[in-house]
Amino acid sequence: MPILRLAYTTLFLIALLAVFELWSQVGGQSHLDLMPWYIKLVLGMGAALAIVKAAAAAVSGDKAWNRRTLRWTVVLAVLLVFCGLASYYVHLYGEPDDDDDQDQPQQSVSRIYELRPLSASPLRTVVQNAHRRAPMGMVLRHSGHCFVVGAGAAPGFFSRD
Repeated sequence: MPILRLAYTTLFLIALLAVFELWSQVGGQSHLDLMPWYIKLVLGMGAALAIVKAAAAAVSGDKAWNRRTLRWTVVLAVLLVFCGLASYYVHLYGEPDDDDDQDQPQQSVSRIYELRPLSASPLRTVVQNAHRRAPMGMVLRHSGHCFVVGAGAAPGFFSRD
């Protein structure tokens, strides 16, 4: 019995990797990144558990496809549909793409750090918006400043005397 428990534990870990890999490939990694952690936890762990339970039901029965196996397969299908619906919700109401702004002049740093109200979407938080805008703000703020003598260098390293 301990070897069977080890096999089911290994199957759970492999199923967990497979569920998240499938979810990121089908639903899009960017949508999965914007999704709250608790939705990913419940749906991902539930789908991996359904895979293990279906395998355990197939092993324990006389036939591989018995009533319990089919029930856990239906539970798995329902959880995967909810994974798709969660990805679609994030696609609709998540942070918009900024790829269409390439032909416009660059925005000022104050415009980049403008915060939206938290009530705009339950999936959007100040932390998520700020960490996505931080690299662009750093580029705008520091562009050209590395060429100024003494900027960012050790004291006296490139200083003029």
